Amino acid sequence: METSGSMSHKIVVVGIGPGHPEYMLPAARQRILGAKVLVGGRRALSQFSSKDQITMAVTRDIPAVLAFIRVQLSRSDVVVMVSGDPGYYSMLDALRREFPRDRMEVIPGISSLQMAFSRLALPWHDARLLSFHGRRPEKEQLAYRPGALLGLLTDGEYHSKKISALLMEMGWPEETEMFICERLSYEDEEITALTLSEAAAREAVGNCVLIVWDKAGGEIYAPLGNGR
Repeated sequence: METSGSMSHKIVVVGIGPGHPEYMLPAARQRILGAKVLVGGRRALSQFSSKDQITMAVTRDIPAVLAFIRVQLSRSDVVVMVSGDPGYYSMLDALRREFPRDRMEVIPGISSLQMAFSRLALPWHDARLLSFHGRRPEKEQLAYRPGALLGLLTDGEYHSKKISALLMEMGWPEETEMFICERLSYEDEEITALTLSEAAAREAVGNCVLIVWDKAGGEIYAPLGNGR
């Protein structure tokens, strides 16, 4: 664990939003453009890095990424790009365990969940926000109750087909609405409205956002259309 006195520079964790540059905050863009050292996923680096920056791609080898950041901090600030918002299932968690809080700056971003709810013109203050991306929520978090609203992150293993079947096994009505939100903010964005039973019977879609709402709580809003 680093101590406060061992670093003279900061880690700047920047939320880059759901993907398209138009949805990145100006403050985030400014820090990325001015970075001497830039860390992020391969896709983010290909979008936003320049040839004069020192870069490292984030892979499954998180200890190697943390070691790289520690070395670079002796020379300059390090800007770490994360998709969506840093506060929701991002590398910020690992960074907080490794480095002191007073040496970190966080710039928020628009999460894919925020984008999905906005596309449906649907308030999300009562939603249960959960992630199946590399993890499995507890049963009580997924429990059915009339009018329940879920916002779910998915991965390749826990996809629309598997999650819809799981929810029905847990007592969710088969006519419950599920919105499959793919490639949010990009030109080929697509939002598909189905029931849980329909989603369980169709081709699986992973690495997307799922919005699930039981109609017992009132009429669900229809999607306002695809695209930005």
